[in-house]
Amino acid sequence: MTRDRPLRIAEIFGPTIQGEGALIGEPTVFVRAGGCDYRCVWCDSMHAVDSAHRHAWASMEAAQIMDEVRHLSGGQPLTVSISGGNPAIQDFGPVIEMGRAEGYRFACETQGSVPQDWFARLDTLVLSPKPPSSGETVDWERFADCVRAGAPAKTVMKIVIFDNADYAWAQEAAARHPDLPLYLQPGNPEVDPDVAVSLEATTARLRWLVDKATADRWFAPRILPQLHVLLWGNLRGV
Repeated sequence: MTRDRPLRIAEIFGPTIQGEGALIGEPTVFVRAGGCDYRCVWCDSMHAVDSAHRHAWASMEAAQIMDEVRHLSGGQPLTVSISGGNPAIQDFGPVIEMGRAEGYRFACETQGSVPQDWFARLDTLVLSPKPPSSGETVDWERFADCVRAGAPAKTVMKIVIFDNADYAWAQEAAARHPDLPLYLQPGNPEVDPDVAVSLEATTARLRWLVDKATADRWFAPRILPQLHVLLWGNLRGV
């Protein structure tokens, strides 16, 4: 019998609430993977993206990850969110299989650049294609492969909006996948954990996005804040 390949883990924390998207407000333990195939210019998790931080990542097997999840949750099954970085560049299938056998629910957020068979074993798959402001370019064929790989999990699309170009791009993205529930949220340009977030500026960006979509009569998306930013700013591990 072969052992599961260890996973690169940047951090495991919680329980706290999911701060954005389809599961906003839901009690969650976060498993943040280390490593990513993107380098978004406004990334708020570079400690889990850039290999320069790999010395701080733990090498953990599925059983070790679930041990920590159980410890944090007090053994009470709740939602486990697998994020990153891009968790899709690693095999989280054994973690999901082990946790679901104990009643844990699993969500994953990824940009939709790498399809994985284990997407189908998730409860919720959040595909978050990156808009022009990120500096990255979406491969829509690979994204469609991720949508297909996610069935029968509940799959949604979440897009971060920083400016008018991102907004127009989001409309085009939604037209490509009209069957995916769509969530929009204003981006947070301040990613330094040591710098305070302006609540006034944060709410102003949210009002701008709501007003713009309403004026355009674009009623398909749900527009939400980044709740964790409103509550804790850029602090990590909350």
